[in-house]
Amino acid sequence: MANDDSTALAAVGPRLRALRHQRGTTLAQLADLTGISVSTLSRLESGSRRPTLELLLPLARAYQVPLDELVDAPATGDPRVRPKPIVQHGVTFLPLTRRPGGVQAFKQILPPNTPTGEHTQQTHEGYEWIYVLSGQLRLLLGEHDLTLTAGEVAEFDTRTPHRVFNPGPGTTEVLNLFGPQGERLHVRARPAASDNR
Repeated sequence: MANDDSTALAAVGPRLRALRHQRGTTLAQLADLTGISVSTLSRLESGSRRPTLELLLPLARAYQVPLDELVDAPATGDPRVRPKPIVQHGVTFLPLTRRPGGVQAFKQILPPNTPTGEHTQQTHEGYEWIYVLSGQLRLLLGEHDLTLTAGEVAEFDTRTPHRVFNPGPGTTEVLNLFGPQGERLHVRARPAASDNR
């Protein structure tokens, strides 16, 4: 890895020189644009001066190119998440995040009347946010018995006894975000229009 970094840094000087020649700019003109001395620019291009962020940022602005282009940063990997479905008690969970720890996102697909069995409420550490994409979801939360429909959201501390299930008749799809205890989601919404006239 260190060897790759050294190779990438060694290539910055020739890249800067080529970019300057393509633009037909002299070292003196570039020095006026960036505030970097001619001698420093010359040493950067020859490789005798190590490139730093303080030197590369004004050069990127002067050339109007992204900083990545000056250092030939590797391309970002494929950002798509390819979820592997997990099926438990008839409910399909599609993980939408790959990062361990922190908030985890899942899409849940609940066929009618799942999960089956007793509707015993459970507790555990964490904080949960549920958004119903389609169908309806029954949420038992402490003393509350709620039915959520498409577009509705529930947010709760999972230390409160709770259970969710699909009462039917159709399939229910939900987006579920689960975070460690103390990590709440911050939702911004415009205030509802006042009923006072």
